[in-house]
Amino acid sequence: MINPILFYPLNQSIGINTNILDTNIINLAIVISIVIYFVGDALKNILKNRAQTIRMNLIEAEKRSAEARARLMIAEQHVEDAKEKALSIHKNSLLTIELENKRSIDQAKEDIDRLYKVKEETILYQQQKIIKEIMHQVIELAFDQVYQKLATKRDRIFQTSVTNYYINLFRNYKGDK
Repeated sequence: MINPILFYPLNQSIGINTNILDTNIINLAIVISIVIYFVGDALKNILKNRAQTIRMNLIEAEKRSAEARARLMIAEQHVEDAKEKALSIHKNSLLTIELENKRSIDQAKEDIDRLYKVKEETILYQQQKIIKEIMHQVIELAFDQVYQKLATKRDRIFQTSVTNYYINLFRNYKGDK
């Protein structure tokens, strides 16, 4: 049997459309209409769910971002605190070094002054010791001379006057101490 549709002339209302572009567009339009009609609701639901998932992911990402910014701010504050502490420690160490240097210099000056005083006292003590030794030797020599003169001159008046004179000198020497 022969298909009657094939025998209709092309310029009549019923017939086969041999224009491929028109046929494809029409077929495409029909397929898309059917797909949209049947699959549209499911696609809308899928897209809606996907949009909601994306929104939730964005909200979660913003929360994480906010938490990260908060942690960053805390970390930056800790860094600033550490910098301030380091600067404070550095300043304190410089101040401590300066104070320690000053204290060392002052201690050295005190030691020098003390050594100078000890030196002066030692010199004074040695001078006094030498003076005492010299005075002792002078007194011994004086007594030796007196004894020699007394031995050569036996005059009693002379001996008494010389003895009294040296006794007075000796008393004056003892009184000066």
